[in-house]
This record gives sequence, C-alpha cells and structure tokens, in this order.
Amino acid sequence: MANPNLQASTSIFGNTAYVIPSTTSVSTAWTFNGTTSLTGLTPAVNSVNKINNITVSNVSGAAATVTIGVSNNATYASGTPYYLAFQIAVPVGATLIVVDKTTPVYITENQSVGVIVGTASALNIVASFEVVT
Repeated sequence: MANPNLQASTSIFGNTAYVIPSTTSVSTAWTFNGTTSLTGLTPAVNSVNKINNITVSNVSGAAATVTIGVSNNATYASGTPYYLAFQIAVPVGATLIVVDKTTPVYITENQSVGVIVGTASALNIVASFEVVT
C-alpha cells in the first residue's frame, strides 16, 4: 500500500461525493461524478484522498444521529473504526460540519470512511476531497 509523497505529486483533482444511507447499517457507497461509486472514499493505487469537508444535513422531520469513522482497512467493516463523529444528533433542518478545510483528513489505500445513521434516509452526507497522485 503506497502513501505518496505529497511534495512529489503529479496531479490534484477536486471532487465532491455524497451518501444518503438508506439503512442504519454502515454505509460506504459514496457517489461522485454523478454515477461513480467510491467505496469508503478509498483512493486508487498510488494516490491519497485529502478530505477537505464533510457535512451532514438533516432532511427529515425528526432529529437523527450520525456516526462517521475512518477505518484502518480499505474494507471498513474489516478494520477498526476511529471516529470523526460519534452518535451526534443532527436537529431537523440543521447541518453539522464534521470536517472542514482547517482540519483535513487524509485517506490512503489501506483506509476507508464509513457512515452510520440512526434513521434511514434522514441525512445527506457530502464530502469534498482532493485526489492527490
């Protein structure tokens, strides 16, 4: 598993991904570029994903909880999660900023990001990230 030298990067591409968990189980199926699924925000070989922003918006009629973690395995469920947010209640009509540009998170080939919600389809999670190769 490579961890590229950021000073020697050859390209940096900006992306936005989203997930709307339809179950209360762990969700790792992030969608970006309209149709592409990026499991766990895990980058391609010889690249790293710099997560600049993760927001959680409650689009339901009741408060809903969210947990977002980084796993030490490209398959989230096979690793140990380290939480960025743990069972935080998001009020109706509110948005929670979990990660912002002042505190970025780097995801390497052997890591992944998972989301668990307390209420199915209640929360929209959006992440902006840079793919550094």
